[in-house]
Amino acid sequence: MTNKSFRSKFMKKITFRCAGAAVLASILYALLIVAAYVIVNRIVWQPSPLYYFLKRVELYAYLLIPVGWIILILAVIYVYWRKTVGYIEDIAAASAALVRQDDEDIRLPAELREIEDRMNQIKKTALKNERDAKEAEQRKNDLVVNLAHDIRTPLASVIGYLNLLDEAADMPVEQRAKYTGITLEKAYRLEQLIEEFFEITRFNLSTIVLNKRKINLTFMLQQMADEFYPIMMPQNKRTIVHVPDDLVIWGDADKLARVFNNILKNAIAYSYSDSTIEVTASVKAEKVVIQFTNSGDPIPPHKLEVIFERFFRLDTSRSSQTGGSGLGLAIAKEIVTAHGGTISAQSDEIKTTFTVALPTGNLNAGKSNPQYSQP
Repeated sequence: MTNKSFRSKFMKKITFRCAGAAVLASILYALLIVAAYVIVNRIVWQPSPLYYFLKRVELYAYLLIPVGWIILILAVIYVYWRKTVGYIEDIAAASAALVRQDDEDIRLPAELREIEDRMNQIKKTALKNERDAKEAEQRKNDLVVNLAHDIRTPLASVIGYLNLLDEAADMPVEQRAKYTGITLEKAYRLEQLIEEFFEITRFNLSTIVLNKRKINLTFMLQQMADEFYPIMMPQNKRTIVHVPDDLVIWGDADKLARVFNNILKNAIAYSYSDSTIEVTASVKAEKVVIQFTNSGDPIPPHKLEVIFERFFRLDTSRSSQTGGSGLGLAIAKEIVTAHGGTISAQSDEIKTTFTVALPTGNLNAGKSNPQYSQP
């Protein structure tokens, strides 16, 4: 319900109650006048001050009765106006509770139950957002500290081996080649860690701007499977892609490639050796559904709920193989959401599946391709 419609509904409720009270008061006022008229005319009056007073009132009845009715209506309006002002004061007093750091519910009169529910919802949402922000900030701080600590190790190795190579001019070729290879490996690791620092900065400062065009999803997913082949080969992992031929979607190719890249990299990192990662795509209910399924240790249910939050790392051990910046899936979710789609994860003891659902847009699907796999 929008704020405008809510205000309109609340004002209608107050107006109807006031109008109902005015109508009821008018009926009672009319009955009172009729009853007084009947009673007065049935009494045999003797000349007295009261008799002459009533006679004079009768002469001006045509004026006094409407004036009395107007006064009565004004009294009803005043009562409801005071009540409305009281409601505003109650709401103003309760609004202070919105910023209190406690879980106590806001209490308002029964007539303001709807406003009470809305304010309690706002308070709970604000508290949850604040707690989530603090947790994300703490995770980011821990991550930065960990990255800073991790950078020192490869940096020290690079400096040490370079000094060794520089000082030992007569080092055998085989040993020099070995040390050069180790230095290069440590330098690559150092580059990766520095890139994670930049990733954190870019995530905090950038906003997602989409440059949409037609994308051959079939080609994109097959190309990614080929690109990851050298990484999977040492552990005898492979990727099989089940995608319809010439499946075309409408979106930002670079950003969606980043989504699929992050998910596939995550699936590779957490899958068993000698296992297969399946990538499927199909059209369901005007959406393109892409799924990445791998066999690996199951993700605990409580972690499935927060796996797409920024700076969350499934592997908390800061492993050099799996410990990233904790932004990959969070960035993937933001990109998918910007495309009007959804991303989710399911996991059990047999397999883990990440599902991305995107609007079809300008969709052009051809015949089904039974299977594409890496050589």
